[in-house]
Amino acid sequence: MATSKQYDAIIIGAGMSGLYQLHRLRELGLSVRLLEAGTGVGGTWYWNRYPGARFDSESYSYAYSFSRELLDEWDWGEHFAGQPETLRYLNHVADKFDLRRDIEFRSRVAAAHYDDETRTWDIRVEDGERFTCRFMITAVGPLSAPTLPAIEGVEDFTGQSFHTARWPHQPVDFAGKRVAVIGTGATAVQTIQEVAKTVGQLTVFQRTPNWCAPLHNAKIGPEEMVRLRAGYPEMFQRCQETFSCFIHTMDPRGTFEVTPEEREAFWEKLYGEPGFGIWQGNFRDMLTDRRANALISEFVAGKIRQRVKDPATAEKLIPRNHGFGTRRVPLETRYYEAYNQPNVRLVDLLETPIQRITPAGIRTSDAEYEFDIIVYATGFDAVTGSFDRIDIRGLGGQRLKERWRHGPETYLGVMVNGFPNMMMLIGPHMALGNIPRSIEYNVDWVSGLMRHVRDRDISRVEATEAGVTTWTDHVKTLGEGLLSNEVDSWMTGVNRNVEGKQVRIVNRYSGSAPAYRARCDEVAADCYGELSLG
Repeated sequence: MATSKQYDAIIIGAGMSGLYQLHRLRELGLSVRLLEAGTGVGGTWYWNRYPGARFDSESYSYAYSFSRELLDEWDWGEHFAGQPETLRYLNHVADKFDLRRDIEFRSRVAAAHYDDETRTWDIRVEDGERFTCRFMITAVGPLSAPTLPAIEGVEDFTGQSFHTARWPHQPVDFAGKRVAVIGTGATAVQTIQEVAKTVGQLTVFQRTPNWCAPLHNAKIGPEEMVRLRAGYPEMFQRCQETFSCFIHTMDPRGTFEVTPEEREAFWEKLYGEPGFGIWQGNFRDMLTDRRANALISEFVAGKIRQRVKDPATAEKLIPRNHGFGTRRVPLETRYYEAYNQPNVRLVDLLETPIQRITPAGIRTSDAEYEFDIIVYATGFDAVTGSFDRIDIRGLGGQRLKERWRHGPETYLGVMVNGFPNMMMLIGPHMALGNIPRSIEYNVDWVSGLMRHVRDRDISRVEATEAGVTTWTDHVKTLGEGLLSNEVDSWMTGVNRNVEGKQVRIVNRYSGSAPAYRARCDEVAADCYGELSLG
C-alpha cells in the first residue's frame, strides 16, 4: 500500500474556486495540497477548448476582485473574453501567487473515505497515490462531468470525434470537412457559429432548440480599459447587490405595468445591448408569470424568424417546450445566420431520431450521413455528477451518491450531514449566477470557518441533520412558482444520457445572492453555532 501524504487540508480541483481556496488556506498557515486531474490550472477554461468558447458574463465582472494589484495589472482584450485569454489570465493568477508549488497535476481523485476514529479523510487518486487530511474541500465545479449521448455505436466511428469538454489541446482543422455537431445547448451554439466559418459541410443534429440572444461582443481598447479599471469598486459593489451577481438585475416593473409600445421598445433595447440584460435585466415577472413569459418568448421568436431566411428552419429553431429564460440562455454571435449558409443544414431529431453512430457517420430514422468529424456538444451530468464520479464515503461508509439519490441535501450548499470535515465550493443549493462572485464569497466563508476551527483546535466539523433539513426545505420553497422548475434542464437535474436522472429535482438555490450571503453571514456571526463542532 502506498504511503499516505498528510496535510491539514486537501482541495480537489484547480479551477477558479480551487485556486482561490488554496491561496486563502495558505494565508491561514495550513498545510494544504490541491489535486487536479488535468495538466494545468483553469478548470472549466482548461478543459473547454472547443471553437468559440468564451464568457457570456462581462470579462471584468468575471475576474477575481480580492487583489487590487491583480486588477491593476491585467488588461482584458474583449468585453466577453475567449477561452485562450481566460486561461492565460488564470495561469497569470497561479504564477503571481505562486500556487503551483502546492498543486499536484495529473491527479484525478478516485475515492475519498472518512475515518471518524482519526477524524481524517483518506483520499486516493487513480494512480494509487494516497493522501490523508483533516479537511477535504471539493472544488469540482457544477459543469465538469461531461456526458456522451446514449446512442449505440459511439465507439464505432472511424473519423475524428470530440466531446466539447474534452477538446484536444491542438487546433482542429474544419476546412473542407464534413462535420456533425450533436446538440444545441450553450456550448453547441458557440461551437456551431465558429465552425460554420470554415467548414465544408456542417450538419447540426438538434433534439431541443434553445432560446438564444445576441452577445454583442467588442474589443476593449487601452482608454476603455483605464475607465473600466477606475470603475472596479462601483462595479463589484453592484455585483454584490444584484440578484445573481451580474451587472444586470431585474427591472422593478411588471410586464403588464407598461403599454405594449413601451414593452416592445424595452425589449428592443435589451436585445440590442451586450450580455445577459435580456435575461437578467428583464421585467420582474418574466420567470414567474406565464402570460408575461409567453410575450417575451414571442418577441424573441420573432427575432429568430427575421434572422433565419428559411421559414421551416426558423420554426424548428424556436423552442416549443419551454419559455424564454426558463433555461440558461446561450448568448450568440451570428448563430442564427449560420443556418442561412448553403453548407449548413439542421436535422430535427424529434422528427428523425438518431438510430446509431456508424463507422462512417450517423444514421437517423430516414437517412445515413457520412462525416469526417463528429462533435458531441451533449453537455454534463450537472451539479452532482462531478461528486458522483468520486467514491465519497462518510460516517459508517455511507456513499454520498446514495445519500443524494433523490436529490442533493445540504447545509447552505456547503456541507452534508454524515460527512464531517467536508466542505463544498459552488456545490448544490448555493447561489450561482455570475460564478466568480459566488466563488469569492463561498471561499471566504469556508476560510472563515477554517480560521475558527484552527484558533480553537477543533478537529471535527459537521452539519446537523436539522440544519440540512431546514436549508434543503428552504431551497425547495424558493423554487416554488418558478417556471424554470417546470422544465427539464441541467438546472433541474435532468439528463437523458445518465441513468437515474430523468426526474426533476431542486438542484440549485433560486433565491437572491444577497439573501444567501446574509444567511451565511448570520451563521458565521453566531460562531458557527448551528454546526456540530468538536
